[in-house]
Amino acid sequence: MRLLMTADAVGGVWTYALELGAALRGAEVVLAVLGPAPDAGQRAEAKAVGLRLVETGLPLDWLCDGPRPVLEAGAAVARLAREIGVDVVHLNSPALAAAGGFGCPVIAVNHGCLGTWWDAAGKGPVDASLAWLPDLVGRGLRAADRTLAPTRAYAEATARRYALAVPPSTVPNGRRPMALTAAEPFRGALTIGRLWDEVKDIPTVDAAAARLDAPFVAIGPTRAPHGASVAPRHLQTLGPLPSAGLAAWLARRPVFVSAARFEPFGLAVLEAAQAGCPLVLSDIPTFREVWGDAALFVRPGDAAGFADAAAGLLSDAARFAAQADAARSRAARYTPEATAAAMTAIYRDALHHRRSAA
Repeated sequence: MRLLMTADAVGGVWTYALELGAALRGAEVVLAVLGPAPDAGQRAEAKAVGLRLVETGLPLDWLCDGPRPVLEAGAAVARLAREIGVDVVHLNSPALAAAGGFGCPVIAVNHGCLGTWWDAAGKGPVDASLAWLPDLVGRGLRAADRTLAPTRAYAEATARRYALAVPPSTVPNGRRPMALTAAEPFRGALTIGRLWDEVKDIPTVDAAAARLDAPFVAIGPTRAPHGASVAPRHLQTLGPLPSAGLAAWLARRPVFVSAARFEPFGLAVLEAAQAGCPLVLSDIPTFREVWGDAALFVRPGDAAGFADAAAGLLSDAARFAAQADAARSRAARYTPEATAAAMTAIYRDALHHRRSAA
């Protein structure tokens, strides 16, 4: 099977696409990169796992100022698919499917979108200047042969937002554990992510840090490409770090905290759990679905609750160890191989359906 998969080099979709592509045994995977070009390290990663990169120079939908560039990007990806002669197109940006003209089955995976983000942020109707993007995402989801989401809860949120007759199928994300080396334990808390993103609720994490009698570190960018920013007063912010830097921190097994009000899956949480970090997470449907009883849950926005949960783990070695083991055990189900097996079945089913209908 020859597969064209879209990706970008600026977020978690890069890791998802790289590891899924590598796990798709027997498939020839071409990775079409939109947005900023991958750096030398990312190119080396793709080469090492046998993926062919096509750096398209096309824009990312969420950095465009109107629908035309996104539709043009979708048409360009469709042309690329026809030129390469792929069997299936896997779009990690559903809006690209709105352009049509792919000539083969299209699988659209919604990892996160403005419409569902806006709903979770409680902002009411999407601003008129931005409403074109949810419209394109909805059109893309309806145009695709198959639609997917990484959790059942997020599939349902997607179906509500875009009035889909059938919710997307659920295929959880997978992640290969980071290579860790022995490190001195860090008796404190850690959060990782796009700190500037308001639905990550860094103000609550910052307020929890003020209450916690232990260091609280935050890794990730504080300023967005489009200008949004956050300035925590109590967190020790380190900015974005490369994979080796993240691994070095996770190897110290801090308490991992996420106060996110919106998270379709949460790769950073999975990475922390794989490293043996106990989890303190916001009580939202997607986190409950993914982590079950392998995490401590706190009401969103409850800074005191997050601080108390982290402090309780740091002061009780036995409970810390039990929660760390539970997180690591639960994380073992979320592998690239499991994702690849589920995706392969979906690719084949879409191909069979298209050929049967021809």
